[in-house]
Amino acid sequence: MLKVKDLVVNYGAIQAVKKVSFDVEQGEIVTLIGANGAGKSTLLHAISGLMRSTSGSITYLDHPIQKTAAPKIVRAGISQVPEGRHIFPGLSVQENLQMGAFLRRDRAQLAQTYQTVYNYFPILKKRRHQDAATLSGGEQQMLAMGRALMAHPKLMLLDEPSMGLAPIFINEIFDIIQAINQAGTTVLLIEQNAKQALKIADRGYVLASGQVKLSGTGAELLANPDVQKAYLGG
Repeated sequence: MLKVKDLVVNYGAIQAVKKVSFDVEQGEIVTLIGANGAGKSTLLHAISGLMRSTSGSITYLDHPIQKTAAPKIVRAGISQVPEGRHIFPGLSVQENLQMGAFLRRDRAQLAQTYQTVYNYFPILKKRRHQDAATLSGGEQQMLAMGRALMAHPKLMLLDEPSMGLAPIFINEIFDIIQAINQAGTTVLLIEQNAKQALKIADRGYVLASGQVKLSGTGAELLANPDVQKAYLGG
């Protein structure tokens, strides 16, 4: 579904991503783990069209997208849930969800998508008329995920969905990620909570200093002594 090949992305004079290659098959959950500054978020921004790569290629459903504008990438079926949620304060929960559907042309199907989102996140329906800025951190994360689902994505990019959340919300968020995937959405997940991410991932890649250092199934990486020492507290 997604193939990244020898990708290089610069922040000014800094090479944040250094010839990274990885792929995501349709129906998978694939996770990228690594410390802060490893280049994980930069990779997602490049896939989403929010940053331009210096060289290499990004192919989605057999079409190159590394020079495609972000709105066209969303229309093609890729939605990103950004690090830090970035919900729209001053807008209600429902209005935030509407923003997620801004580019959709199949307006007749929106009611069903709202229902799908509310099925995943019943608290959002309860708070749908509430200013999104008044939600708790966990509820804002649910709203950010719901907003991405409103675009009806084939591939969802999740950037640190558990960051700053209480343990009870972390478990719930990961359960919902699995449910979204089982319903047919492919997931590319960035997480510093490597143990949780690898538990639900079909496959994973370990990034360090802008490069892929290890790859394998989620179970293989969980059992890897180097991964345990560096990321799992082993």
